[in-house]
Amino acid sequence: MSLEQQINADIKTAMLAKDQATLRGLRAIKAAILLAKTEKGAAQEMSADAEIAVLTKLVKQRRDSMTIYEQQGRQDLAQVEAEEIEVIERYLPKQLTAEELKSALLHIIEQTGAKSAAEMGKVMGAATKQLAGKADGRAIAAMVKELLQK
Repeated sequence: MSLEQQINADIKTAMLAKDQATLRGLRAIKAAILLAKTEKGAAQEMSADAEIAVLTKLVKQRRDSMTIYEQQGRQDLAQVEAEEIEVIERYLPKQLTAEELKSALLHIIEQTGAKSAAEMGKVMGAATKQLAGKADGRAIAAMVKELLQK
């Protein structure tokens, strides 16, 4: 079952359960998938990598919004964003722990042969491809920077 079909089925379930928070998150996912599919040059069927990229983008947007709302003291709006993040993350692969991320990055650094922080771009390119959807880009960048400075 594709992600789009799964989302449609889950929307029906959320509507029957009258779960507004879940329904908001699912509708956001559905809208993003439809938008991605109708972009110029996009394939009719999305690959799993493209679906993960869409979901990751949605989570990032909501985290950024949540941070802004919290800085402005709008906990009500920050709570809405947090609820939607929780729903969207259900469809993403399990996130790596700090130890798993460090281990994976050490392996990537070894593969690329990077020795200094000047070669961070080479490591980041490989890391973002291999760890797409499994770790936040900021966390990957921070860990790579830390590992290459040693």
